[in-house]
Amino acid sequence: MKAMMLTGIRQMEMKDVPDPVIKEPDEVKIRMLTLGVCGSDIHYYTQGRIGSQEVKFPFTVGHEGSGLVVETGTQVSRVKQGDKVAIEPSLPCGHCDQCRAGRTHTCRNIRFLGCPGQAEGALSEFIVMPQANCIPLPDSLNADHGVISEPLAIGIYSVRKSGGVNRLRIGILGFGPIGMSVMLAAKADGADKIYITDKIDERLLTASKESADFTGNPLRDNIVEEIRHHEPHGLDLVFECCGQQEALDQAVDLLKPGGEIIIAGIPEFDNWSLNVENTRRRELSIQFIRRQVDCTEDAIGMMKSGRIDISNMVTHRFPFHRTKEAFDLVAGYSDGVMKAMIDF
Repeated sequence: MKAMMLTGIRQMEMKDVPDPVIKEPDEVKIRMLTLGVCGSDIHYYTQGRIGSQEVKFPFTVGHEGSGLVVETGTQVSRVKQGDKVAIEPSLPCGHCDQCRAGRTHTCRNIRFLGCPGQAEGALSEFIVMPQANCIPLPDSLNADHGVISEPLAIGIYSVRKSGGVNRLRIGILGFGPIGMSVMLAAKADGADKIYITDKIDERLLTASKESADFTGNPLRDNIVEEIRHHEPHGLDLVFECCGQQEALDQAVDLLKPGGEIIIAGIPEFDNWSLNVENTRRRELSIQFIRRQVDCTEDAIGMMKSGRIDISNMVTHRFPFHRTKEAFDLVAGYSDGVMKAMIDF
């Protein structure tokens, strides 16, 4: 089969690799239909690492995927040949203290699609996954919904981890796919007011289409001053979704005393910094987000019911052989890209 592999920094090559085979009775072979380009994929493409997770080339990334079941193991009952499925990319061990505590996303022995040293990614024609990682898609949803269920689950988990945003006034700093996923989840949860910032005007237009109460571009606007004009007492919650120090600084300044910062963004640097005076005296709380836990099926259910509409998220499409163009587009934040999709 064909696999698109990273071969160096900003280098990518289509290679012939052996087809994956079913080895366990609960495994499922999937023919990939669509894959979304994630910001973490771009970190590996442009930097070759995220923290200590360093790529050893060649390596296949990609974890936001959906596909068609083509073969099943003898004990598979959840799906059958011909089913369209969303792919849950996390492969926890199920036995460590974290798994036993219900924290499978911080499993001590986790394997995650497209994560160096753990598992090859889904940028290939076929993959094999346990049936537990294959979530059937209802007829009313397509392959794109299956792909988006992964980042959307992070947005849902982020809102839940905050304790919920019903009737609260929140900020979302960074309106890429994760920021948009947080907004969609926050709207579904009943947020009172939603303030959005991003450096890409096309993304702010999308936020306006999604009924954001405020949009601002920090490249030309004084974000803190403008939002504080509308909310002089400060915001209840701020979601940092871009992995930028300046956004964290803005989050601190935007919060009311007792407020909370939810950090979902992945930075390219190694250390955050915080102003002691502004955080300590106002007793701010900080919560980091590590992927998601038990939210993918909820994401699919919320899309099926119509509580969440993702129609504004997918902005670009590329055939499999043009994957590098998609990665370059997303890496350069070009053409107002929100979510770029690879069609196999």
